[in-house]
Amino acid sequence: MVRFEHVNIFVKDLTRALTFYQAAMPHWSVLRKGAGDWYGSPRQWIHFGDDYSYLAISDNGSGENRVLTSNTIGLAHIAFEISNMDALVYRLHHAGFEPCNLGADEPFRRNIYFIDPDGFEVEFVEYLSDLPQERNLT
Repeated sequence: MVRFEHVNIFVKDLTRALTFYQAAMPHWSVLRKGAGDWYGSPRQWIHFGDDYSYLAISDNGSGENRVLTSNTIGLAHIAFEISNMDALVYRLHHAGFEPCNLGADEPFRRNIYFIDPDGFEVEFVEYLSDLPQERNLT
């Protein structure tokens, strides 16, 4: 068995990043937090998630994220399955975030992309079928 557990990202401002992820996933919470040193740089960190998976988010990140329209090595996007696309878009809009890509027009799923405050592209997918052959047409 393989199951996704967490993604570890660095951001510039932990509070600003948490604003985005809390709006997107209000059922998640801060599970743990602390401070430490990452290869000589001080950082604050949190684990934001639920009982099964989480985002490990550390602050004090430096530099800029990769150019998402390039083929530069790095993370292209993170995707989360959701159950209510309209509610997600509403929450993110009211938190000050707008989609960057409205996704594909497919019969058995809806998807949408946002850019978080630190330049990570985040995809949200709502499946409209329980059949794998329909959910994964492309």
